[in-house]
Amino acid sequence: MNTTDFISYDPKICHGKPCIKGTRIMISAILDNLAAKEPIASILKSYPTLKEEHIYASIQYAADLARERVVLI
Repeated sequence: MNTTDFISYDPKICHGKPCIKGTRIMISAILDNLAAKEPIASILKSYPTLKEEHIYASIQYAADLARERVVLI
């Protein structure tokens, strides 16, 4: 999956945070919901413009970031 098909960065939208293209839905919001064990169906209901492929692109984006650097906890 190529995350650039679904994710964009624009300094004018959400302060340049990565979002689903054409929306203001930040990738971090999707990942926060998944981390809270929110079912995918529930996330899709909360964000009507979101599609299942957007959720998987968000997960792929997070996996790509995890390979690039280590975040100290």
